[in-house]
Amino acid sequence: MSRTILTAVAWPYANGPRHIGHVAGFGVPSDVFSRYHRMAGNKVLMVSGTDEHGTPIQVQADREGVTARELADRYNRIIAEDLQGLGLTYDLFTRTTTRNHYEVVQKLFLALHKNGYVVERSQLSAIDAKTGRGLPDRYVEGTCPNCGYDGARGDQCDNCGRQLDPQDLINPRSTIDGEPPTFVESAQFYLELPAFAELLASWLKERTDWRPNVLKYSANLIDEMRPRAISRDLDWGVPIPLEGWKDRNDKRLYVWFDAVIGYLSASIEWSRRTGGSWEEFWHGGIAEGFYFMGKDNVVFHSVIWPAILLGASGKPEGSAGEYGELDLPSEVVSSEYLTMEGKKFSSSRSVVIYVRDVLERYGPDAIRYYLCVAGPESSDTDFTWEQFVTRNNTELVAGWGNLVNRTMSLVHKNLGSIPPAGDLTDDDRAALTASSAAFETVGHLLGRNQVKAAINEAMRIVGEANKYLSDQAPWKLKEDPERRASVLHVALQLIADAKTLLTPFLPHSSQQVWEMLGGKGEWSGQPELREVDDLDGGPSYPVLMGDYAAAAARWESQPITPGIPIGEPVPLFTKLDPSVIEEELARLDPGE
Repeated sequence: MSRTILTAVAWPYANGPRHIGHVAGFGVPSDVFSRYHRMAGNKVLMVSGTDEHGTPIQVQADREGVTARELADRYNRIIAEDLQGLGLTYDLFTRTTTRNHYEVVQKLFLALHKNGYVVERSQLSAIDAKTGRGLPDRYVEGTCPNCGYDGARGDQCDNCGRQLDPQDLINPRSTIDGEPPTFVESAQFYLELPAFAELLASWLKERTDWRPNVLKYSANLIDEMRPRAISRDLDWGVPIPLEGWKDRNDKRLYVWFDAVIGYLSASIEWSRRTGGSWEEFWHGGIAEGFYFMGKDNVVFHSVIWPAILLGASGKPEGSAGEYGELDLPSEVVSSEYLTMEGKKFSSSRSVVIYVRDVLERYGPDAIRYYLCVAGPESSDTDFTWEQFVTRNNTELVAGWGNLVNRTMSLVHKNLGSIPPAGDLTDDDRAALTASSAAFETVGHLLGRNQVKAAINEAMRIVGEANKYLSDQAPWKLKEDPERRASVLHVALQLIADAKTLLTPFLPHSSQQVWEMLGGKGEWSGQPELREVDDLDGGPSYPVLMGDYAAAAARWESQPITPGIPIGEPVPLFTKLDPSVIEEELARLDPGE
């Protein structure tokens, strides 16, 4: 039975180009998941966009001497181009500065306000002592009053998980200049999170299939739940849609509140642009919603976003807003942290490799493969150039690439086309049976977001196919052309199966193999960068979209067709010289 899947992907901040640490957590895993479900015949809506409000954008804009909008425009395009280059199949990758997004955010705010879940209170707001500009929670750090960790942020302590406000910190300091902020009384709007504690606690207890680290962390947050401000003293963000507030230039809805609503606003924008039904993915429990992010965003997706959805739906008390009763997430799929050569990613300290750079030097499938087999799926993981080069050369080039190249070369030189099978031996049938059975195994793992186990199983099948070819040694069967033809037919079928199994992970090289086997058109769809007009009269901007349903890829073993010409193969992957390691390490430490 076909399923309906909402893939909600974390929104990258548009204050600079994204590095591979970002896409390791939200980008590649969500695309692997979505590609698999499309191939399995399920209906998928994958949405996200650039997160463009808040002080981080304004601070970077000031550094570059441009307006916040100019900065967001530039990096929105760069990020969209990079994600397209990686092959991330968004049904819509948009941005938070559209008029559609503003309207959806404001309507949810009004629904929460009407139901009594958003209230006005006075609070101490952190202000940058030099600029007079408000400092967001995460731009204030200090010592946690609960556990003593000297690196707690103004919204939470990553060491003990306690929710905090900036004024709670001991010796608070601005992360911009290291100076202590000043605190002033300011009227703000608060989301009454404790009103949802009982509902959220019951809901989390039912989430038995979530990753244990996400579930445990989320459950602990319920015990510490308290009202949380959703507005700030800012001039860059979504206006507060209430009389006496909407025309003010010094108050805006805070970025974390408007960003999570982006999943809904992007779905509605997609619906308006395509004629599809956004309600199908948000109403009545028809769809399953999977939210992909790094672990630093868990609190916003497993507690705060569900609270917003409940409150806007009129639960536990009140009435549903304009968008009706909205479904809660089915699963929050959180990845851990990726470090770089033992160090935390840092653009300012050159401990970074940007998506664009790795695409230009190594291509999309090489980095996608590495992030799948060695990414931070369930524990913090260190990216090393030595491991990247080793895995590329031994697993992609010498493993999968070599299987395709030597089999295709044998067929091209000796037969010219796919041969018929002939009589099959027990070894032939065993190899084909194992290959066909892998679709259930790998598919089950992908459905559970166990990407690392899934790609390892797919590559195990590649290894078995290589063993089959070596054991049967068709190059020794010149005197038995019928047997040679049967062996090469089986080997080509194993390649066709492996290509399909690897498609969610390696879509670009899988397209090449599809074409080598005589396939025409798109095997697995790729995103398109489209220039669009704002639906409500705002400035135009680029989006990622695609007609993925038209692609030929299906999650099953598809028999190859005898007689199709097989040309001389082109290598799928490039073997990397070990000197690459030193070159890349030198880029990380340019002063050495």
